[in-house]
Amino acid sequence: MSIKYNKQIEDIRNKMLNLLEDVTESSKLSLKAYTAKDLKLFSESQEKLKNIQAQADTIDNEIIKTFALYGPEATELRTLIAFLKMTNEIVRIGEGIKKYSRRMQEHSQSECNLDELNGTIIQLHKSTINALDYTLECFKNLDSCAIDDFYRKVMVEESKNDDFFAILEKDIMSIIIREKELASEYVRILSTLRKLERSCDRSVNIANLMLYAKQGGEINFHS
Repeated sequence: MSIKYNKQIEDIRNKMLNLLEDVTESSKLSLKAYTAKDLKLFSESQEKLKNIQAQADTIDNEIIKTFALYGPEATELRTLIAFLKMTNEIVRIGEGIKKYSRRMQEHSQSECNLDELNGTIIQLHKSTINALDYTLECFKNLDSCAIDDFYRKVMVEESKNDDFFAILEKDIMSIIIREKELASEYVRILSTLRKLERSCDRSVNIANLMLYAKQGGEINFHS
């Protein structure tokens, strides 16, 4: 491919990298907000992602323009297909984090006592952040990234994430039995925590896309 094409791909990658960095940083801010009980940080986490859809639309338009101008084939075609699908996954992670931050801001001011859930909530969130960090690091160095090793790391975090969420489901059900008058609020809390679980699943989807871009084969997505 031409120098212009390579420059175009580099520009797309940089825009995607910035988007992924914002999503990762927002997730870290929301964890810090929860552990510090700082409502202002929840707002900062949401603010960081306020233009995420517009940014993703710009990237997608650049990818489609690249398809039209250069007619890529083989590896280049796989890469652009992967990038186009990745922007959607990054946006969905970001939207999930925004909703998580907004809702946890509300839960933190409710009558519900989350103290006995703190340890598991924090571990759930850390596993989500770890998966994002691995993804970010590999995407920064996509050409040299040990893709199979990266993929295994993300899958380990996703497995841990599922285990933590299962523990939270069980613990919250126990609390609901004990505190029936707050049952609906605890159900909402569980729904909020599922945003983290789904974010980690989507990190696996991104890992699958990066694997596809590098090696080809089939794309296997979490629903």
